[in-house]
Amino acid sequence: MKKPFISLCLIFAMFFTLTACNSQKVEKIRLAEVTHSVFYAPLYVALEKQFFHEEGLDVELKTTWGGDKTMTALLSDGADIALVGSETTIYVHAQGASDPIINFAQLTQTDGTFLVSRKPIENFQWEMLKGSTFLGQRKGGMPQMVGEYVLKKHGIDPQKDLNLIQNIDYANISNAFASGTGEFVQLFEPTASIFEKEGKGHIVASFGKESGKVPYTTFMAKESYLTNNEETVEKFTRAIYKAQKWVEEHTAKEIAEVVKPQFEDTPMEILETVIERYKSQGSYATDPILDEQEWNNLQNIMDEAGELPVRVNHETLVNTKFAENLSK
Repeated sequence: MKKPFISLCLIFAMFFTLTACNSQKVEKIRLAEVTHSVFYAPLYVALEKQFFHEEGLDVELKTTWGGDKTMTALLSDGADIALVGSETTIYVHAQGASDPIINFAQLTQTDGTFLVSRKPIENFQWEMLKGSTFLGQRKGGMPQMVGEYVLKKHGIDPQKDLNLIQNIDYANISNAFASGTGEFVQLFEPTASIFEKEGKGHIVASFGKESGKVPYTTFMAKESYLTNNEETVEKFTRAIYKAQKWVEEHTAKEIAEVVKPQFEDTPMEILETVIERYKSQGSYATDPILDEQEWNNLQNIMDEAGELPVRVNHETLVNTKFAENLSK
């Protein structure tokens, strides 16, 4: 009689275990990213390594292609969280938003663009840009502002010393350069390395190395969302932190192998090259904390570019509580 009884107990145990598992609520998060780039490798590590799932989160990722479109998605409740340049929160704040957008976790801490020349240049000097046609990024965006900041740092007035082109849509800048527009262009990876491999251009400098640390890309949400979903946001931030530590502790090759499903059309050797380039210049933040020094550097760069509508205190648009809780 013992065997039937034991079997019955096992069945009940399995039933209650399954019931308990099914009762765990999986929370869905709609995440909008400004572009899909290897620059955001830690995010894709969090997705591919199931770090979000470990926290009970189902993250639905969509690419919104541009800071204005990404912010529109967030403001119109088309997304819960956005990954975009933190300068956008200052623009929204300056417009008097009743429900401000708050930065709560940093992903990248340097600019992610590179200066690409049409012709190979040995011993590149920034003064070589003077008098050239420069294909820059969209006015008011972080790439453009950092680009101008670096140029001025090297004694180049973007408006006077260059034939500066800024009227081409972000998604078409690389195509414009490939078709013959400009002698120099400011490009993100992996496009810069792909152009170099194909002989369409040559990387001669890094804007990230030149500009120093800045909260270039951060996760942000409406203040009301952070207030009403504190546990969810903390889980999200924890998953990102896991990914940041994983990226810090692994080689470019290992990272490339993990994120490859996100970039099926990009050769593995290019992925590895790009990731190594970003790792070596410290582009990937090693924790999600957006500190005050970085925030002030961001505003200095915006001010230098003439794009800072108002100077905002760190604590007004940055919430470090979720990131700081992880280190306790």
